[in-house]
Amino acid sequence: MTDTLFAKIIRREIPADIVYEDDDVLAFRDITPQAPVHVLFIPKTPIATLNDLTAADALGVGKLVLAAARYAKAQGFAEDGYRVVINCNRDGGQTVFHLHLHLLAGRAMRWPPG
Repeated sequence: MTDTLFAKIIRREIPADIVYEDDDVLAFRDITPQAPVHVLFIPKTPIATLNDLTAADALGVGKLVLAAARYAKAQGFAEDGYRVVINCNRDGGQTVFHLHLHLLAGRAMRWPPG
């Protein structure tokens, strides 16, 4: 995998507004938010896309999802609701090829998004 923007954020080479971190996951505010709350959760172990996951990654992906849910509860918007999205490849809207989960909250979500 190439040296992505997110890898540089993990190494603290590029600043980010980090809101959550543990041994496996880092989360920071999106610089172009699509909702009042828009946080990206990334695994510290680089995986390019959802397509690149293997059975060995199941625990890590579970930790990613659990971290997002813990954050939503801690910030007080879990009961009102939130959306999590993982984009995969260019047609799926992925622009940084380091697996990441978007957590969006702070307003009612519609489908299709808008």
